Amino acid sequence: MVIQVESYPLLRIQTPLSRRGTGPGLIIVSGRNVQDSLAEDAVTQTLDPQPRKKWAEEGYTVADLRLDDVLSPHRRWEIKEQLVKALEKLGQVKECQGEAIGLIAFHEEFISPYLIKALQDVPQIKAAVFYGWSPSEAPPVPVLAHLPGNVGPKSDVPGVTIHTYPSAKDGCFALPAHASFSASAAAVSHTRSLSFLKPIMKGPYFDLEAIWDEHTRFEFEDRSVEETMKTMVDEPYVNHVPTLTGGIGRADLTRFYRDHFIFSNPDDAKLELVSRTVGIDRVVDEFLFECTHNNRTIDWLIPGIPPTGRKLSVPMTSIVNIRGDKLYHEHIAWDQGTVLRQLGLLPEYLPFPYPLPGSQMLGDGTRWEYRVPVAGLETSQKLADERSCASNEMLEYQVRRVSG
Repeated sequence: MVIQVESYPLLRIQTPLSRRGTGPGLIIVSGRNVQDSLAEDAVTQTLDPQPRKKWAEEGYTVADLRLDDVLSPHRRWEIKEQLVKALEKLGQVKECQGEAIGLIAFHEEFISPYLIKALQDVPQIKAAVFYGWSPSEAPPVPVLAHLPGNVGPKSDVPGVTIHTYPSAKDGCFALPAHASFSASAAAVSHTRSLSFLKPIMKGPYFDLEAIWDEHTRFEFEDRSVEETMKTMVDEPYVNHVPTLTGGIGRADLTRFYRDHFIFSNPDDAKLELVSRTVGIDRVVDEFLFECTHNNRTIDWLIPGIPPTGRKLSVPMTSIVNIRGDKLYHEHIAWDQGTVLRQLGLLPEYLPFPYPLPGSQMLGDGTRWEYRVPVAGLETSQKLADERSCASNEMLEYQVRRVSG
């Protein structure tokens, strides 16, 4: 829910968009130079939402403060007053819980020096994140600065942590509607901001393992498209890296789950977890996808290949980005070569179409073939048990000369 503060057009309150529905307060500050990029109808080429919605999806109660009226030099003293007003309004929202408040400011070299000084008199704000600016003196609260360019990430200023982003043109690189938006830099800076803010603000914390396990249960056990999509943010995406299958956005991903994934998996499909790493907003799994390719085309995994009757055990890696208590995206990767090898669709040798160094061209219909460096079931066996088969046997592979 977005609350337009009456008689105060520069401030909007966004309640948390997590399933939990409550969370700490966070003030997002911006000025006139980025207002067009933060407009509700701003056109973007990415699924990344505007900062107010993005941080609300993380579970924060967001005060979106636009400082249009404090840009003239003789009115900068109002910054403190504006912050106090935002804090008062956050305190009136029942969804805002917790005593510590955080602050994020976007690309405001003009305002930020005065903003950091105002924090001396606003003790409720316990930490601040700045995009495109970093204080030159020790700040009153811990500060994380995201700077464009390739300057070293270290800071000699006590209480200031700096990260730099070589691909970023300016401090607007995390605004999805801005011309300087960089998807990779925005994603990395967002994760770093979460890691910085959450310990200071005491959350919000969610059980990321349980959220991911719930999602896969709906996919593989309950086989429910509706329940699967309920575990995801408004506009999620999935990318299966080897086959480029998945979906971008809710409508597209819903169609993919319905028509090409949930009901395309064989009846005996299962996942066996091998390892798991949990970060501040990601779950990274190594797992085995096992099934029998017997009664349907698994078009997300092997598009266009009819059932072979063969068993599959495929090592996979999933990198799952969880925003608050809902999934934002999944990147799933595997070795397509081992899939084809296990299905009997990849020959042991293939023609080598290039001249070999130091060798003469072959005549009389003879040719060179190389032994395809792809393993079959051994890939799964060795991932689950490193002693199951020998290492480095492929180092002995060589080309061979074939006649006729």
